[in-house]
Amino acid sequence: MSYITLNTQKLFHNYSFLNQLFAQHQIEWAIVAKLLCGNEKFLQYLLEISNKEICDSRLSNLKNIKKLSPKTQTVYIKPPAKRLAESIVRYADVSFNTEYDTIKALSEEAVRQKKNHKIVIMVEMGELREGIMARNLPRFYKKVSKLPNIKIVGVGTNLNCLNGILPDQKKMVKLSHFKKIAEEYNQTAIPYISAGSSVTIPLLLQNKIPKEVNHFRIGETLFFGTDVYNDSVIHGMYQGVFTLTAEIIEITEKPMIPAGKAGTNLTGDKPQHKNENKGKKSYRAIVDVGILDIELKHIDPVSNNIDIIGASSDMMIIDLHDNNDAYRVGDTINFKMNYMSVLRAMNSDYIDKKIECHIKGKELKILENQN
Repeated sequence: MSYITLNTQKLFHNYSFLNQLFAQHQIEWAIVAKLLCGNEKFLQYLLEISNKEICDSRLSNLKNIKKLSPKTQTVYIKPPAKRLAESIVRYADVSFNTEYDTIKALSEEAVRQKKNHKIVIMVEMGELREGIMARNLPRFYKKVSKLPNIKIVGVGTNLNCLNGILPDQKKMVKLSHFKKIAEEYNQTAIPYISAGSSVTIPLLLQNKIPKEVNHFRIGETLFFGTDVYNDSVIHGMYQGVFTLTAEIIEITEKPMIPAGKAGTNLTGDKPQHKNENKGKKSYRAIVDVGILDIELKHIDPVSNNIDIIGASSDMMIIDLHDNNDAYRVGDTINFKMNYMSVLRAMNSDYIDKKIECHIKGKELKILENQN
């Protein structure tokens, strides 16, 4: 049995930390929940502790959020496909957009559904992912503003996700300037600049974010306490919100060097072994999780006294070193996880999902077997 655990106490702590930080700077923020892959158990807890809008890039996940909490504002955080206009308007209160024809389709669908649909116009600021060119913003805004049942609530940008371009004060000031030009050109007020994400938080801590940037979208730092900008952690936040647990299915003393002619393995690699280990043996544990569920480079054993050797599709090999007496078949081994390992595990039907609750100082564990 292998499963991923969400520690509610640590998540609530991180949420409270961020809530206080953004309140101090008079910034509104939304939770990016795509990491949870629509898991209703995890989403339910998130909705219980937060009244924030929830962002996702998958309609099925937004549909689950609306089922659990119809009043929660949902945000579709990538440019929608035109063919999805009906579902976008139905399940997303807000969407991020860059194409007039798509917004026109959303407008027509919003009229049919007798709803107003809010949009954020995304602006290119150097990352070369989604976004209209900044010089086109005033006229683009004017054209879109004429569409019925469409309300432009902000301009935004995305950085760091594709080419790793980091935000800086200069880019934030430029975006604020472009918004001001669009407002003057159209004689209107644009309520929000949604330019903040996890990678922008260190700039906020250094007071390098202009006051015009008043909306952040936060995922990774909420769940992992990471300083994405500096590839480190934020003091005062928890990193171990998620834990992967796998059961030991075999413990055997074996040679440290395999025997026989070696070809490539399942992943197309040819493992290398140190000559100094020739003739030596070690105790190895096999746990019931493999590369169908995780990537080895994205996890580490919680214990510093054991090491991951390798994995096949559904088994992982652990070197127990001198700690073989501490483990038995049927015991479990815990692993630390980063963003990519959680994303992979949450997408796996073979990994159970578990909530670890802490109520009034007492720990209550609830196993969730449904994915």
